[in-house]
Amino acid sequence: MNDNVPLSSLESQLLSLLQEDASLSVADLADATNSSAATIWRRIRSLEERGIIGPPVRLVDPAKVGRGMDVYCQVRMKSQDARARAAFQQAVDSEPAIVEVYSITGDWDYMLHMVVRDIADFEDVLMRRLLDLDCVASTSTLFALRRIKHTSKVPV
Repeated sequence: MNDNVPLSSLESQLLSLLQEDASLSVADLADATNSSAATIWRRIRSLEERGIIGPPVRLVDPAKVGRGMDVYCQVRMKSQDARARAAFQQAVDSEPAIVEVYSITGDWDYMLHMVVRDIADFEDVLMRRLLDLDCVASTSTLFALRRIKHTSKVPV
């Protein structure tokens, strides 16, 4: 399935600018793209309606709020049935420390990215949210030593 949505040159410019600074005003975006404010406003609404962009958010530095440890946890499921997947999804959705979850290929079924305070915080999430689930067979954990690059910007 190809979800690729064709973008105009102006839309590509807008996406690049908004990913750099979502707080730019419509007037600032119009100036930066040599367009009218009305055109920019319509294009942004179109990008939202087409599901290309979501609501603007502010990025938080995890270390500055006491969550300076990045943990990547691979999960192997006992079963792939719908009930097991739903239970797993509900558990990871309800845990704030788990910030990303990917269904992956290979020997593992899921890759989780967590931002935790320390090892004890991670152990609590692992024991309370993951290993207590009947559907989870095993996990393997990687601890990031340092963030080298972290971005949410998608090339357009």
